[in-house]
Amino acid sequence: MLFCKYVLPSIQPMPLLKRRSAFDDPDWIFELKYDGFRAVARVERGRTELISRNGNTFASFQDLQQNVCASLPNQSAVLDGEIVCLDRKGKSRFNDLLFRRGDPCFFAFDLLFVNGQDLRTAQLCVRKHELRRVLAGVRADSRVQYADHIETFGTRLFRRVCEMDLEGIVAKQKFAPYTSDRQISTWYKIRNPHYSQMVGREKLFERDRHDEPVAGWHGCTLACAYAEAN
Repeated sequence: MLFCKYVLPSIQPMPLLKRRSAFDDPDWIFELKYDGFRAVARVERGRTELISRNGNTFASFQDLQQNVCASLPNQSAVLDGEIVCLDRKGKSRFNDLLFRRGDPCFFAFDLLFVNGQDLRTAQLCVRKHELRRVLAGVRADSRVQYADHIETFGTRLFRRVCEMDLEGIVAKQKFAPYTSDRQISTWYKIRNPHYSQMVGREKLFERDRHDEPVAGWHGCTLACAYAEAN
C-alpha cells in the first residue's frame, strides 16, 4: 500500500482559531498569514496531490503538483501549507490566484509525515526543523517554498505586516503537537483589520457561503470551481 494512501484518512489540517490582537511570547513563533488556499501536499515518489482542508483534491493545480513532485524526488512526505500567487514584490495576490492570472506556488509551513515517520506528536519547533531540512535541497526556481517565522516578537511582526498591507500573521505555540481538534489547537490567525484585498471579497463569495461552512477562505474548493468556470 502506498504511503500517501495509508496516511490520508488521518490527515485533517490543524484549525486556525481567531485572535484579535498580536502579542509577544518566547514560547511562540509567528509567521506571515499567506492569502491563498490552505492545502495539504501529499508527496509519494512520482506523484503529488494537493488536498483542501475539506478533503477535496485541487484538480486545477496540475502544474504546481508536478513542480512539487519534481522538487522533492525520492521523498514520501505530507506537508501543510498554502497555495498562493505572488506579485513582483513578493506579496500574496488572492484574485490572481482565484482567476489564474499568475503561477501559483506552495508555501510549506509544517511537516506531518516524512518517509514513513509520523511527526504529528512532535513539537512544532522540531517539525519546522525537519521541514527546513527536507526543503534544503530544492532548486532556486522551485515553486515549493519554506514558510519562515520569527520567535517571540509577534507585535513587531504584526505592525510591519499592517504597514505593508499584508493579510496578517499566524501565532503558533512552538512546543505543541499537530492536532485537528479545535478545542486544543494552538494556532491563531491575527488579521490586519485594514487589509485592502478583503474589500469586495465578502460579496464575491456570498452566493456560495452556505456550501462552505468553515470560516475563512483558505482551501475553498468553491473558489477553485468558480475560477475554472469563469
